[in-house]
Amino acid sequence: MPWKECSVMDERVRFVGRLLDGESMSEVCRQFGISRKTGYKIWGRYRQEGLEALCDRSRRPVRYANQLPDQIERLIVEAKREKPHWGARKIRELLVRKLAGDVRIPARSTVHAVLDRHGLVSRSRKRRTANKAVGTALSQAFEPNDLWCADFKGEFKLGDGRYCYPLTVTDQASRMILVCEALESTKERPVIETFVSVFRERGLPAAIRSDNGLPFASPNGLYNLSRLSVLWLRLGIAIERIRPGHPQQNGRHERMHRTLKQETARPPGMNALQQQARFDAFVSEFNTERPHEAIAMKTPGELYTPASRPWQGLQEIDYPLHDKDILVTACGRICMHRKKINISTVLAGQKLGIKEVDDGIWLVSFMTYDLGYIDLEQKTLQTIDNPFGTRVSPMS
Repeated sequence: MPWKECSVMDERVRFVGRLLDGESMSEVCRQFGISRKTGYKIWGRYRQEGLEALCDRSRRPVRYANQLPDQIERLIVEAKREKPHWGARKIRELLVRKLAGDVRIPARSTVHAVLDRHGLVSRSRKRRTANKAVGTALSQAFEPNDLWCADFKGEFKLGDGRYCYPLTVTDQASRMILVCEALESTKERPVIETFVSVFRERGLPAAIRSDNGLPFASPNGLYNLSRLSVLWLRLGIAIERIRPGHPQQNGRHERMHRTLKQETARPPGMNALQQQARFDAFVSEFNTERPHEAIAMKTPGELYTPASRPWQGLQEIDYPLHDKDILVTACGRICMHRKKINISTVLAGQKLGIKEVDDGIWLVSFMTYDLGYIDLEQKTLQTIDNPFGTRVSPMS
């Protein structure tokens, strides 16, 4: 900027003086060799702050982005640790109330950056880690229907070139084979239909044990839930999952699989109908003719009795201890205060209970299980410890 070398301050004073004398901005800027933008900037400073505004100003930023005095940053961190479910907006409001008039309150984005720098902001990476399959506590079955075990016997090719996926379900205490169905795939719908059929016939067990694969569990579902395991929960059936890579935790079921393969799939049937006929014959012999050493040389059919809890369909879910209930949409979301929050598609169509436990913080529950907290500021579900990690009956 071509100010004369005498004094920048003096030149600015002369510039403002000529404007005060009534000369036009365009003419004065031309005389001083500056742009009108610079001229209006100087004039604006003078009108707001007087002659002091015409002094040279440091070009150093007033503050670096997200850099705060140590005391303010410490207050932000302490507030978050005291209120772990509060977002940046609420914590900023807390600072406003504590420090009103004393210091300049940082912007919400700056508060968020401080929390992020201290590792106090939840990230999607943590969510994926929390969903890693680790198995659950496992129970012992002493009576029929205390525990059922479910699995897919490894697929094999039939004589017509199609693959067969045997779905098997056994009763842990009696060794009874309840299901041995030759399915064309492991898709959820036919598996759910098969379970509904056996529930109608045999009643409802206390728990079902499976591995962590589809369709029993879902690596992308909330807490590894799948639509099938959600159905089990709705029916008051607890879910048990073996640890990944530990098939021995379902040892009795795996032992039955070896016998099933030897006697029905070597060689396989020509088609699905023929293979199903082989399965049916094997199940009949296994349950009613073959003695088992582990059960004092009795047959499973001699020990097994239908469950005391009959199939009655899905019962309505009530949440008397919550503020209200809310339905999960087909895309796995709930709508609160005109905000859409992702929950999980495996809970689509299910009713959840929500309860405000703090200002803007809502507890979300499915049946008797607490799923986590919703912070309306962040519009996300913050998950907690896996509520399905221990064997607790949903009906208790």
